[in-house]
Amino acid sequence: MLLPSNMTPASPASFLLTGIPGLERLHGWLSIPFCAMFSVALLGNSAVVLVVAKEQALHQPMYIFLAMLALNDVALCLVIVPKALAIFWWRAEEISFQGCLAQMFFVHAFFLSESAILLAMAFDRFVAICRPLRYMAILTGTTLARIGASLVARSVCAVVPGVFLLRRLPYCRTNVIRHTYCENMGIAKLACADVTLNSAYGLAAAFLTTGLDAILVVVSYVLILRAVLRLPSRDARLKALGTCGSHVGVLAVFYSLAFFSFFTHRFGHSVPHHVHILLANLYLLVPPTLNPIVYGVKTKEIRGHVLGLLRRKGSAPQFGV
Repeated sequence: MLLPSNMTPASPASFLLTGIPGLERLHGWLSIPFCAMFSVALLGNSAVVLVVAKEQALHQPMYIFLAMLALNDVALCLVIVPKALAIFWWRAEEISFQGCLAQMFFVHAFFLSESAILLAMAFDRFVAICRPLRYMAILTGTTLARIGASLVARSVCAVVPGVFLLRRLPYCRTNVIRHTYCENMGIAKLACADVTLNSAYGLAAAFLTTGLDAILVVVSYVLILRAVLRLPSRDARLKALGTCGSHVGVLAVFYSLAFFSFFTHRFGHSVPHHVHILLANLYLLVPPTLNPIVYGVKTKEIRGHVLGLLRRKGSAPQFGV
């Protein structure tokens, strides 16, 4: 629909996020796993960030990437879960138009950052296993700073155009978003105008960022697997395969849920809407919940420092009864 030249697209004052459509009666029960994952993600990832920042021995590329991932996971959970729990508990469905766009921006930006950090971690493992003698020469402090700056810049540059594409649309239909959070196509579908450009941009941005990341991660782990199978020691092979296997499991969950949700939102019209919304939450909440366990607890150095920190706190002198 074309607007007269003397008119600007109408933006609603606010949207209504309804939660998980069709499961409104179960919102109270659904809040339990949401709250549990939120708590585990916050506590686990905060512990990883704290330990890496505190312990000088962990100021190495591998652990810095882990801290970056943990910090990103905390931010991603804080953007999504509090509003979802407010909807489940108090039916606090209203969100301002600007607030909805802001949430959409941060959800997609932190998701893209998550994917980029996972790629950086795969590259770190590739260099450590396949080019061990050049590890410190390749992953210098300057390189790490550039990687951090580039992943922030990529996320911002990829998401900002989507925000402007949404702002240009006229919204003269319903203001009800059948979701727990604001996301690109969920907002675009409320517009009374052609959203082909929005959909095309979303597809292109997804393939050129997350899609390319997924391909490079697969290539990295194939090369890592080939190098591991050439190790002379059987124990070394089993240890490396165990570590890489858990990492690949988290990556498979992250990318498979993300792409399934992405494509069903555009093409999966036969998928029940509540299933899609649940998956759209899981692909953002499950990885932050699992990451501190897989990358933190199963990493001997971080586990040792966390246990040491807990012991020091437990042995601190106490006064009074």
